[in-house]
Amino acid sequence: MTHIITLIPGDGIGKEVIPAAQAMLESLNLPIQFQHADAGFGTFERCGNALPPTTLELCQQSDAILFGATSSPMTKVEGYQSPILGLRRHFDLFANLRPAVRDEIDLLIVRENTEGLYSGRERIEDGGATAITERVITARASERIVRVACQQAVQRRGKLTIVHKANVLKETCGLFRRVALEVIREFPTLDVEEMLVDTTAMRLVQDPARFDVIVTTNLFGDILSDLAAGLTGGLGLAPSANLGSNRPVLFEPVHGSAPDIAGKGIADPRAAILCAGMVLDHLGYSELAGTVRQIAYATPHSGATRQTLDNIIEQVQQEIGHVV
Repeated sequence: MTHIITLIPGDGIGKEVIPAAQAMLESLNLPIQFQHADAGFGTFERCGNALPPTTLELCQQSDAILFGATSSPMTKVEGYQSPILGLRRHFDLFANLRPAVRDEIDLLIVRENTEGLYSGRERIEDGGATAITERVITARASERIVRVACQQAVQRRGKLTIVHKANVLKETCGLFRRVALEVIREFPTLDVEEMLVDTTAMRLVQDPARFDVIVTTNLFGDILSDLAAGLTGGLGLAPSANLGSNRPVLFEPVHGSAPDIAGKGIADPRAAILCAGMVLDHLGYSELAGTVRQIAYATPHSGATRQTLDNIIEQVQQEIGHVV
């Protein structure tokens, strides 16, 4: 069976790190077919659409999507919508998985991907003097993200931390908490704790090894996962997966487009290579995935994209017994 992977380099260093992930996968001689698609702010500037219909069609045919990075303007650009948000919404990729691994730290943050303060419900009032964002939390989205987190915890060390701020956000976080406590009844073997988001941030810094799987809402998960990345080597070692109920699954390094170093050949490819490892897991090549992950985490960035890639491929080939 041939697996189809759509490659979307996007903007900035995405054009350098996604080819590195492709090279890593190609070196394994697996039945994988690659197809290329466009998305990002540069695509928007060229054709007026950051996520063209042709890209969505290619993604629809895929088992997995590897997305590089997108340059997001800090101010509103008429007609522009984030292609990452577009892909998440189009394919209902409701679960964002952010692993963080280093030495004794091995944790996974499971972040709800579709609502919360990132629901896109913003408005201006009082002639521009007041800006309002609505936080949307639903029972359906809360139930399915907590279920994914429980399933991940069962496959890992069996500990789940439910993170919220229900002591202040009594309606929205209160609903998330109530639903979470209902879902965990279906997983009696799990060791479950609740924790306020500010306490979680402190304890991640003080004792990150105590955590296994953390589940939380969109904004909290976004912030905590970057904090965890800072504890484990930075965004250059931060892969992610976006899961829905069906295929495709979207994988992306979370380091952004880094326009200041784009085109210089110095981008760290390890997060994209770790995404390739997550792709292997998704396709059923768990042993190979573990090898790629272990070597990518252990290999320092040489300062040159190609050299770091070559170093990792060489070690992976030696580990799996292939001729380099």
